[in-house]
Amino acid sequence: MVAPLSTWPWENMGVYKYLLYAPVLSKVAYSRIQDGTFKVDWYLHVVVLFTLREFVYFLWSSFSSMLFLNRKLRINKDGYDFKQIDSEWDWDNFILLQALIASMACLIFPSYLENAPLWNTYGFITTLILHVAISEPLYYWVHRWFHNGYLFTHYHSLHHSSPVLHPFTGANATFLEHLILTVLTSIPIIGASALGYGSKSMIYGYLLAFDFLRCLGHCNVEVVPNQLFETFPFFRYLLYTPTYHSLHHTDKKTNFCLFMPLFDALWNTLNSNSWDLHKKMSSNGDEKVADFVFLAHVVDVTSSMHAPFVNRSFASLPYSMRFFLPPFWPLAFTFMFILWAAAKTFYASFYNLRGRLHQTWVVPRFGFQYFLPFAAKGINNHIEDAILRADKLGVKVISLAALNKNEALNGGGTLFVNKLPDLKVRVVHGNTLTAAVILNELPKDVKEVFLSGATSKLGRAIALYLCQKKVRVLMLTLSTERFQNIQKEAPLDCQSFLVQVTKYQAAQHCKTWIVGKWITPREQRLAPRGTHFHQFVVPPILPFRRDCTYGDLAAMRLPNDVQGLGCCEYTMERGVVHACHAGGVVHLLEGWTHHEVGAIDVEKIDLVWNCALKHGLKPVASTST
Repeated sequence: MVAPLSTWPWENMGVYKYLLYAPVLSKVAYSRIQDGTFKVDWYLHVVVLFTLREFVYFLWSSFSSMLFLNRKLRINKDGYDFKQIDSEWDWDNFILLQALIASMACLIFPSYLENAPLWNTYGFITTLILHVAISEPLYYWVHRWFHNGYLFTHYHSLHHSSPVLHPFTGANATFLEHLILTVLTSIPIIGASALGYGSKSMIYGYLLAFDFLRCLGHCNVEVVPNQLFETFPFFRYLLYTPTYHSLHHTDKKTNFCLFMPLFDALWNTLNSNSWDLHKKMSSNGDEKVADFVFLAHVVDVTSSMHAPFVNRSFASLPYSMRFFLPPFWPLAFTFMFILWAAAKTFYASFYNLRGRLHQTWVVPRFGFQYFLPFAAKGINNHIEDAILRADKLGVKVISLAALNKNEALNGGGTLFVNKLPDLKVRVVHGNTLTAAVILNELPKDVKEVFLSGATSKLGRAIALYLCQKKVRVLMLTLSTERFQNIQKEAPLDCQSFLVQVTKYQAAQHCKTWIVGKWITPREQRLAPRGTHFHQFVVPPILPFRRDCTYGDLAAMRLPNDVQGLGCCEYTMERGVVHACHAGGVVHLLEGWTHHEVGAIDVEKIDLVWNCALKHGLKPVASTST
C-alpha cells in the first residue's frame, strides 16, 4: 500500500498538470481586461517569480552538463542515465505546489500583499536571522528524522535513489517532504512580513537565493574555490559546497544541514572528510581519459538544441522538431557561432561500457558547411585537431561521424592517417559495420536490388558483397569508368551480376531499393508498390509513398551493460547509435590496432558483423510507412 502523502495529487496528469496554473493565469489576464491598463498585482508576481525559479534550475542543469567547461571538476564522474532522468522528470512539482499556495495567499490577504513596499532593508536582515535561527536547525532535525526507518523507506529514499547528483535531484522528493519544506521556506518570509518588514524584493530574493543554493549543493561540480575557506576559515561553516553535500549521499549519517555546515558541527554529524575532499576537488580537478571518442557534428541549428547541456529531458528522447524550439533559434545560433569562432571541438556527452569511458565530441560546424568547397580546409583542421588531442590524451579509438568522413572532404579519414603516420589513436570511419547492418536487413531470398550512390564507399562495398552472393545489383551511376572499376574488383564469375543503369526508370520492377543518394518524391514514384527503401543517405529521404516502407539509417543497439547513457543520438531511440558509431565501439572492444579508413574491405564485413553480435550489440529493425 502506498504511504500517505508520498505521491503527488496530480501524478497521473502528465504534462496536463500545468493546467493547474490556468486559474492564476486567468486571473492575471482578467485583471488586464477588466481594468484596461497593465496593473502589477500579486497574481502577476506569482507567475513571474515561479517562472524565474524554473529558470534558475534550468540554468544550473545546463551548467552541470557542460562537460567542455566542468569535466575536470565533476565530483561523481559517472553520467546521468535514462532511469535517473525519468525518475526526476517531474522535479518541478514543488514549484507548482508552492505557486498554488502562493496564489491562495493572494486570495486570502490581497490588501496586505498589495501594500508591500518594493524594498525594506530591515526585511532582508530579519529574513536572514529567521532563516539561520529557525529554518536551518528545523530543517536539520527534520532531515535527520526522515533518515529513520519507515520515513526513509517510504519518503526520503526517492531523493537518494539518484546515483549522480544533479540540480533536479535537489527538487526531486515526495509530496510530504515538499509540504514540510514549503513551511520551512515560508517561516522567514511570513516572520519578516508579520514584523512589518516585508517587501516584494525580499520575497523574490529569498526564494531565488534558496533555489540557487539548493542547485549549488546538487550540481555535482565543485565551483566553490578552496581559497575562500583558507582566507576566511569560519566561512566553511556558513556555506556548504557541492562536495560537502555529495558526502551526504555516500554516507547518509553525516552532513544533514540545509546550507550551513555549522549545524552538523554543533550536533556532531560533520563528515570528517568534508574539508579535505573539497580542497582536493577544487584545487586538483582531474579528468578521466576516454578509451573511445565518437567525433560528431551538428546537423542544423535546431538539432544543436538536442545537446544534454541545453535540456537534459529533451536530449533523453529521440530528436524531433518541437514547438518550443524555434523561439530559441537565435540563442542556439549565437552559441554555435561562439564555438565556431573559438575553433574548438567541444565535449557533449559520455557513457561507460565495460569499464571503458566512451565520449562524444562535436565539431561546431553545421551540416550544410560540409558541402561548401571553401569550408573544407577549416573543417579538416578541426577534425585533425580533435584527432591530435585524442592521441595526446591516450584515447585508443576515435570514430568519425557521417560528414566528418566524407569522401570528398578527407577520403574517409585517409587524409589524416597519411598526414600523421605516428598516431597511436586508431582512426575509424565505421563504414564496415554500416554496410553489414544494411546487408543483414535485406531479405534472405532477395534476387535483385536497386542501388543509388553506387560508387560511394558504402555503395561499392554493398555491390561487391551482393554480387558474390549471386544477387543482381542495378547500380545507378552515370560514370561508366567508376562502374567498370568496381566491376573489375568482383570475381570473374560474379561480374555479370553488376549492372550499370543511368535512370531510375530501370528500377520500376525492383522492390528492394538501397538509397545512398537523396531522392525526390518524384523519383520515389518510380518504385513499384510494396517497395522497401533501405538507406545510408544523410539526411534521410522523406517517406513520401504510403504504399511503400522506409528503413531508418543503419544503427545498432548498445549492449545491455552500458552505464551512464542518458541522451539519444539525434533521431535514434534510447540506447541506439548510428552504425558508424557502433563500428568504432567494436573496434575498441576487439582491440584491433589497424586504422579503418578509406575503402571498405569487403572481406571483413561478415567478421565485423559477427564481432558486433558477440559483444552484445543488436541490430535495430524498424520501418515506417
